[in-house]
Amino acid sequence: MSLLDGSTSHRSDQSSRSRRTDGTAPWNRGLVTLAWILLAATIGVQIAFPLTGGGTLPLTVASVLLLASASLVHVAATRGAAAAVALAVVAGGGGLIAESVGVSTGFPFGTYEYTDGLGLKVLGVPVLVPLAWIMMSWPALVVTRRLVRAVGIAGRWVRPATAVVGAYALTAWDVFLDPQMVDQGNWVWRYPTPSLPGVADIPLTNFAGWLLVSFLIVGVLDLLIRRDDPDATGSSGMDAVPITAYLWTYFSSVMAHAVFFGRPSVALTGGLLMGVIAIPLLVVEIRGRRAGV
Repeated sequence: MSLLDGSTSHRSDQSSRSRRTDGTAPWNRGLVTLAWILLAATIGVQIAFPLTGGGTLPLTVASVLLLASASLVHVAATRGAAAAVALAVVAGGGGLIAESVGVSTGFPFGTYEYTDGLGLKVLGVPVLVPLAWIMMSWPALVVTRRLVRAVGIAGRWVRPATAVVGAYALTAWDVFLDPQMVDQGNWVWRYPTPSLPGVADIPLTNFAGWLLVSFLIVGVLDLLIRRDDPDATGSSGMDAVPITAYLWTYFSSVMAHAVFFGRPSVALTGGLLMGVIAIPLLVVEIRGRRAGV
């Protein structure tokens, strides 16, 4: 059992919870519904991004706040309040520390600086940035656990595999994010080369730093936030919110860069790299639904 199983948070509000008799922890359907509403609102806001050339500050703030809230509400609903605190502290706090060190020293992402385009800063980092780490760290962990289980990894290899694959799942998203934010003038790289093929102006050091920080964040979250057996709890119901968030982010990012943002090469490279996670995930989910998992 995880250290943060949130068991005490399930003793009240009996009418709003799904009670189980198979030994798995109950989860709050009302809060899961709220998470769906927040995710739907996020999608609505993000659909407006292409109409504004990549997004305005109000749209960006709304998108990040809504999806970060959806992640926090969902983890609280399905793993307990303590798990939500862990997500906020590890992903949000860890992301803030990593970014603050990054802008001060150039490690581990490379030398860069934030402009004033994202608003209020803490420790030299826009407040929205640690919230962005929160909003995607939970989907990355959930989809990674799903894939690790699907390929049959078990025993002592589960946690290392989860940390490695989760780091990749989170970093692959940044292949789409960084070019968009740079094009909007939200941060500037001092040494933008060498870069990934098709992803000009974003240095390879950035993605190396993302892999390192994401490995630590996902690995710690995997230790602190309990796992649930999809066969027992019904993954399509319990974890559909973060899974949908990850798949939506993938397909919408490919479309946006290919058609609206003028970066078809980013759509291709990002589509291939994030597709390593998203496409197998989609296959696993389709098979799971057909099998009733």
